[in-house]
Amino acid sequence: MPKFIFVAGGVMSGIGKGVATASIGKILQSKGFKVTAIKIDPYINVDAGTMNPIEHGEIFVTADGIECDQDVGNYERFIDENLTTDNYITTGRVYQAVINRERNLGYGGKCVEVVPHIPEEVISRIKKVAYSQRSWDGSSESKIRNRARISKPPHQKFGGGGRADFVLVEIGGTVGEYQNLLFLEAARMMKLANPKDVLFILVSYLPIPEMIGEMKTKPTQTAVRLLNEAGIQPDIILGRSRVPLDELRKRKISIFCNVQKKDVISAPDIESIYEIPINFEKENLGNQILKKFGLRPRKKNLKDWGKLVKVIKTAKKPVKIGIVGKYFETGKFTLMDSYISIIEAIKHASWFFKRRPEIHWLSAEYYEPAQIPKKFGAGENSSRSVKELKNFDGIIVPGGFGSRGIEGKIKAIEFCRKNKIPYLGLCLGMQLAVVEFARNVCKIKDANSTEFEPNCRQPVIDVMPEQKSILKEKSYGGTMRLGEYKCKIKPNTISSRTYKTLDIVERHRHRYELNNAFREALETKGMVMAGINPEKDLIEIIELKEPPFFVAVQFHPEFKSRPLRPHPLFREFIKACIKKRAK
Repeated sequence: MPKFIFVAGGVMSGIGKGVATASIGKILQSKGFKVTAIKIDPYINVDAGTMNPIEHGEIFVTADGIECDQDVGNYERFIDENLTTDNYITTGRVYQAVINRERNLGYGGKCVEVVPHIPEEVISRIKKVAYSQRSWDGSSESKIRNRARISKPPHQKFGGGGRADFVLVEIGGTVGEYQNLLFLEAARMMKLANPKDVLFILVSYLPIPEMIGEMKTKPTQTAVRLLNEAGIQPDIILGRSRVPLDELRKRKISIFCNVQKKDVISAPDIESIYEIPINFEKENLGNQILKKFGLRPRKKNLKDWGKLVKVIKTAKKPVKIGIVGKYFETGKFTLMDSYISIIEAIKHASWFFKRRPEIHWLSAEYYEPAQIPKKFGAGENSSRSVKELKNFDGIIVPGGFGSRGIEGKIKAIEFCRKNKIPYLGLCLGMQLAVVEFARNVCKIKDANSTEFEPNCRQPVIDVMPEQKSILKEKSYGGTMRLGEYKCKIKPNTISSRTYKTLDIVERHRHRYELNNAFREALETKGMVMAGINPEKDLIEIIELKEPPFFVAVQFHPEFKSRPLRPHPLFREFIKACIKKRAK
């Protein structure tokens, strides 16, 4: 019988439920158990694909093409498993499934009610992940793909196979909110049915008010009472705070929250999220969980993870990377969550070379002087110049949508090309590299993408034919080219040397492609079409021959990077950056 661990959050959002869940998964995995994880999001959206990344954070894409919450990316990075559509649940998905079933007489004419039918649907989805392996063709939600009229190669299977020993279920939001109450009810019902197979963990925050100078437990006590009101008693409390919990605070939480003191786990702020499994093990969290389930470790091996953490802590030599984007400014604050997979992929590759990554945020709009006064006030930051890119060892232009900041990104790409600065373009970063090359090298002055200029005379980047009717119908959700697709790499290219194979599979999230009508003109002037999708003859990778490194890809390699297995493209990019720094 699989064991189920529900992870809920108290006091406030953003306290690290996702990385705590991923870390627990890593610990249990290191003890010899098969682990999977589920993210439950309480919003009505069917998926995260239509959300603004500044508001929601990064949209992560699974191998089978579901746009989901960034926490799913953390699960994949920590437990090194490809998760699927089944590992992601939203209120919208649940209600949609229940309504569709009711319309098809799936309830046999019964009165369908919020309770118990909604929690029962949640439970059925959780158990599906626990008991079954799913391939793409067997997906109960393949109608999304059919509606989008996008074919999907049936060769790839996902999910790792076999029954899971542990299913970790992170419930989004904060206890006490109406939005996640039905998911807590599903968890309560599962505990009632099988009390020995379900465990609850509360991740709570213990503030240290500056004017008081003392760590306060009262917000956590309140969070536990709110959880009690939902019929749930936490078995373990993870205490998040700026500093480790002392014995006094642990004892107080134990008394007022009805848990053993040994089940109050300290989770202080740290520099790297990858230290969390090591810190939890110091608090004996893994063994405490197994003991509550009446299990013993099958093995214990966090050795490689420990080596990684040692590198993270001791790496001294820096590698300085600039990300030219537009999804990280919110007022006067910088929001890194919009590009979290890219950030982690840079870190993974840097640590591979025992380097300390220095990541800098460069707003593309700063390189468009005419736009600066409108947004930042007359004269503010107007002296910023694209020449500052010379100060970096390498530049990345990530994916994105919309016309804001586009010309600034194109200027940055041109500067990298002309000044031999290592460049890695991702999705939109590839499309704009094509636009820049077409304009400035091929002398196609009107070159552009139809995303930004629908009636442009020279559409070197254009929407896929099957996407045109979708856009006309305004069917935006889940209709892009999503998930894994094959790519055939051209021999004797940077990419072939990087991947060490000519056949790869990478994850996508886009509508627009390099227009094949311009392929010959681009190749004549020196652009290398290094990777091609064999099914649709679409360009996946472009390169420039001149050193040190200029590679841009239509897909998102960052989604497949792992801390112990950096993605080859990021690894080769960082290698080129290190060489540039050494000159």
